[in-house]
Formats: sequence, structure tokens, C-alpha cells
Amino acid sequence: MKVLITPRGFANYGLDQVKYMQSKGLSVHYNNTGKAYTKEEFHELARDVDAIIVGVDTIDRELMDNCPNLKVICKFGVGIDNIDLDYAKEKGIFVGRTVGSNSKAVAEHVMALMFADAKNIYNTLKEVKEHKWNKPAGREISGKVLGIIGFGMIGKDLATFANGLSMKVYAYDAFEITDKAAEEYNVEVKSFEEIIRTSDYISLHLPFLNSTKNMISIEEFKKMKKGACLINAARGGIVDREALYEALVNKEIRSAYFDVYSSEPPKMGDKLIALDNFFLTPHTAARTMEAEKRTCQMSTKIITEHLLG
Repeated sequence: MKVLITPRGFANYGLDQVKYMQSKGLSVHYNNTGKAYTKEEFHELARDVDAIIVGVDTIDRELMDNCPNLKVICKFGVGIDNIDLDYAKEKGIFVGRTVGSNSKAVAEHVMALMFADAKNIYNTLKEVKEHKWNKPAGREISGKVLGIIGFGMIGKDLATFANGLSMKVYAYDAFEITDKAAEEYNVEVKSFEEIIRTSDYISLHLPFLNSTKNMISIEEFKKMKKGACLINAARGGIVDREALYEALVNKEIRSAYFDVYSSEPPKMGDKLIALDNFFLTPHTAARTMEAEKRTCQMSTKIITEHLLG
């Protein structure tokens, strides 16, 4: 049986897992090119495989119809909006995720973005290299309100870190947050609107679904504090890009720090990227050495268990 691995992390952090799969009799092809496969390359490599460990590559009807042997798909991460789940179910293909493998990495990245905003890290580092010695006043994170929208494993880890900084943490989720969970993570459960209206920092941790598409748009920005900072380490499409641009230009909010974008990488001349109060990291929140190793291990376990029993 054949396994295709598209995420580049396996070449750096998962070769022991490749050897393990091979020891179980599996034929493994992993991406050691240092770059993402093109659609054509991906489809050609996948056509006779039994399992795929996939990163951001799209697994749609066309791909699955061209892979008659495909039995298992494992997402190298959590977000599965790049996989047609309904069609996979129709074809009897199991879809797994490596839930929790990178939650601490993403939560730490969000904290780093909060510090970058509060302490003017990006601008001051850049200016010193330009031989400027300006000293803008920052602000303290301690005592500020962090609103977490989406209280899964990443949201919970983020709450733990924020509590250590004496922040006041509010949480909202479409599913019930139990009293036990609220007490354990020291959060106040609030409505979506309360978080939008009262938070100094708003951090998004939601899947991209029809129900979450553009859920942060014109009306939400008008309700936010003037000094609010919006952080998105979830999916780009959750935030209305045009509404965000207008909110930043018109100073309806202070700033926005994203690790995701609706089109990655952004096109040359993108007007949002050009703003001095919008910052984008290249979808690297989940990419730590530790998280990559855990994700390699978890995805290998999912593949071998469902292929070999």
C-alpha cells in the first residue's frame, strides 16, 4: 500500500516516522522538494495511493475520483476546509486530523503578536536598523481584556498563557463552554457581541465554514473599541477583508495581526498589506519544531491504524 505525504515538515522532522511506516510494509513518498506541490504534481503523485497526509493542498471531488485506491486522508493539522468531507464520506474515505498537536504553538504565536502590538516591536526594530532612535510609548498587556472567539484546544492554551500575564480573559464558542471548563481556565463566558464590544485584544480560533465566513465585518468593527487589536490565527475568510481595510484606514480599530489570509500568498500590490497598522505572518503559527514532530507522529499513527488495523 502507498502513502503520499505533501507537507514539507516530514522531510525535516518526520523521517523517523517515514521509516516506521516503511517497516510496516508501506511504500511512502514524502515531499522533500522544499516547496509546495503544484496541483498537477499533487494529482499525479496521488493517483494510485491508499493514503494521503495533506497540508494545505486541496482534496476535492476531482482528486478523489482520480484516486480509486484512496482509503485514508489525514490532515497535517486541524483545519479541514481544504477537504471535501461530504464527498469523502460518500466514497467511504476516512478523514482524520491531528487535533492538539500544534495548539500550544499557535497560542504562543498569538501571544507573540500581542506583544509585538503592545510594545511596538516591529516598527522599533526596523527603525533602529535604519539608524533611528525613536522611543514610542507602548502599553501594558497586564490588566487588558482578551476576548477569545472559539474555545477549543488553542483557545484554552491561549487562556492559560494570558492568565499568567494577569489579563482578563473572556471566551465565546458556538458550543457550550461548561462551568467546569470556565473555572479550570479562569475565563468568563461571554456572548459574541460582548467580546466584540469590550475586548482590547480579540483572537479568532474558528474553522472556516459557511456560518463563519465574514463573521467579522462592518457592523462588528463599528462595535469594537477604538484601541482594539484583532488577531486572526484561524482562517482568512472569517474576516471580511474589505471591511477590515476600511476599519483600519478609518481608525475604527487600532491594529490587526494575522497569520492567515484569504489568498496565500497575497498578491503584489495588495492594499491591506500596505497599511502600517496591518501585519501578516506567513501562516507559520503552527510551525515549531516541537509541533511539527508531534504532528508527524500523530498523522503517522492515524494512517497506520486505519490502513493496517
